[in-house]
Amino acid sequence: MDLRIMAEENMRKLAANPYPGRGIILGLSPDGRSMIQIYWLMGRSENSRNRILVEEANGFVKTQAFDAQKVTDPSLIIYYPVKHFGAYHLVTNGDQTETLYELLPQGQSFESALKTRTYEPDPPNYTPRISGLVDLGDPDYAYRLALIKAAGNNPDCPVYAFYYYKKGIPGFGHCLHTYAGDGNPVPPFAGEPYLVKVFNDGAENADYYWRLLNAENKVALLVKTIRLEDGKAEIRIVNKHQA
Repeated sequence: MDLRIMAEENMRKLAANPYPGRGIILGLSPDGRSMIQIYWLMGRSENSRNRILVEEANGFVKTQAFDAQKVTDPSLIIYYPVKHFGAYHLVTNGDQTETLYELLPQGQSFESALKTRTYEPDPPNYTPRISGLVDLGDPDYAYRLALIKAAGNNPDCPVYAFYYYKKGIPGFGHCLHTYAGDGNPVPPFAGEPYLVKVFNDGAENADYYWRLLNAENKVALLVKTIRLEDGKAEIRIVNKHQA
């Protein structure tokens, strides 16, 4: 099948999904000059929806309560989805960002660092942890994605899946998200990361995927564009509370 047709079909399915949860897309811009990282937040509860993404001066991005008085449990909703150091650019859906940020400089691999973690402690969902890495200094892989979930929602059976992409495909990325759809408990993502399209311009990526996501459940989205030439990055953020 033609890659564009495949990607468009996948994006139609994403648009029709009322609750994919939190999501990551890693890919290569159509002009081949930049790596693209996209991350979004969704929520069903007031606590989950009471969030915005905030970029710090150092280029890190954190989640933050929009209304601090409405926070009921900050443990799984406040974290840094995006950090970087050296040639490493991290994006995750939780505090495993800190695990990678701490252990990678110590010589551990992406895989060994994440194997120290499991899914999120939020029964009965046991929300998967999803993570992505762009290492501009890695000659072997353009980017990596990881999924940690509980097999059959059994907390005694963590499953670790790692995906390695040797080369980026100009104009395309791979998408991974926490949930297959809505439900109670919420069904976890199934299968492997799927092909989607990306654009050269950060604003176009942000606008396209913000419009694509379910209007009721989307909360915030960021796009990080990383230039291959010099590693400089630009971040675009869309917050529902500030739109």
